[in-house]
Amino acid sequence: MSGKILVVDDKQMMRDSVGSTLQRAGYGVVVASDGNTALSMVAKHRPAAVITDLKMPEMDGLELLARLRQADDQLPIVLMTAFGSVNDAVSAMKKGAFDFIQKPFEGDQLVMVMRRAVEHSRLLRENAALRTVTAPQGDTPVLVGKSQAMRHLAQQIHQIANSHGTVMICGESGTGKEVVSRTIHAHSSRRDNVLLAVNCAALSSSLLESELFGHEKGAFTGADQMRKGRFELADGGTILLDEISEISPELQAKLLRVLQEQSFERVGSSQTMQVDVRVIATTNRDLAAAVAAGEFRQDLYYRLNVLPIVLPSLRLRTDDVPLLAEHFLLQLAMRDGREPKRFDNESVGLMQQYTWPGNVRELQNICERACVLSRGQVIKAGLIQPWLIAPEPTVLIQPPGQPVSPPYRTEPRTAEPAASLAQAPAASGGIRSLEEVEREQIIQTLGYFSGNRMRTAKALGIGVRTLGLKLKKWKEMNLVAQTI
Repeated sequence: MSGKILVVDDKQMMRDSVGSTLQRAGYGVVVASDGNTALSMVAKHRPAAVITDLKMPEMDGLELLARLRQADDQLPIVLMTAFGSVNDAVSAMKKGAFDFIQKPFEGDQLVMVMRRAVEHSRLLRENAALRTVTAPQGDTPVLVGKSQAMRHLAQQIHQIANSHGTVMICGESGTGKEVVSRTIHAHSSRRDNVLLAVNCAALSSSLLESELFGHEKGAFTGADQMRKGRFELADGGTILLDEISEISPELQAKLLRVLQEQSFERVGSSQTMQVDVRVIATTNRDLAAAVAAGEFRQDLYYRLNVLPIVLPSLRLRTDDVPLLAEHFLLQLAMRDGREPKRFDNESVGLMQQYTWPGNVRELQNICERACVLSRGQVIKAGLIQPWLIAPEPTVLIQPPGQPVSPPYRTEPRTAEPAASLAQAPAASGGIRSLEEVEREQIIQTLGYFSGNRMRTAKALGIGVRTLGLKLKKWKEMNLVAQTI
């Protein structure tokens, strides 16, 4: 199979037609008749791409798109509709759709679009999975914060770093699990050797096995030469197994043996290899619950959970928000060769009231966006307030002894509301449309990054494809320079 695709449509005839076409093209297919079912199917089957109808009752395609992007911003999503229009396409692309296809469509057209989506997914996930995290000499990761939770974390790291035991780091997405992993390695006796990272959720079971343990020439189709695995390459150092909860049961058994005996065989080989590797595993799931549900091996869980660390969510340490924001603004200034900007007191107050469902990663993104879009050296509350709107609660892991705190606001803000972008005052004293304000922000950001579309899109929180689509439209309407 070339990948698994989730087909979402409230009409069975369309589900069957699209599913059959994709199956004939060699894809595995799972189907859902509504948005809520689709969300659960994505969590269960981890498809390579999703194709969904736009017009559906209860949860339409755009809402499903937003929910899916919130859960996995790398999952390609294609929307299909019989009511296609330029506005629908622009709206879908703005929300992060990979592509847009209008009914009725030919089978070849459908296969071509989904083939590109699956290939895009494969490249994104393999690039993420095969990255190497190596801290240069003298470049020790920085843990920012003076809260009680951060002081406790620093003490744990100090106690754990120089041991050789396996470390299990749990925490919600964006809490800094990789930074803590690098910090442990940087303070350990293995600091002069390599730290390698593998994203366990990004590769299929067979590809992940080869990536971890290596393979011999001819071990499988496409294995045209011998390749060393990550455990072999990390000998004497540390290996970071990111999203450990997502590995298959078969691979769990093989990983257990490595942890127990520090030995393994390359795929296609009978020669046993011994290694000295420290394992750090991370997860945003409750592994104890996964064990109880029969989704994760109990013996492997105990082997991994020798030295556990639970990272606090940012909403449980909002006293650290000003320090983190200052740290990120300084990093951005050093990167771009500019004077560092700062948040005004009202902005800091708003950020400390916010509950950060995306944790430290969300704060870092907002700092970069504010740094780019702020006209002066001081970042005002009116600029950032529209961004501090949290989605539905997604509490995953709470540190022991901490009360459950939902990542969304339940009380009104005390600060005065910022002017709506849709009614932002123009320089002439009139009222500008949302699109005019958006266009101005995009052009300013492009100028800040000297026309670099990838960095511009990242700073604005949109896709490069979405940015290109907007610029093309504005050029055709002679609203921006043709040279942009």
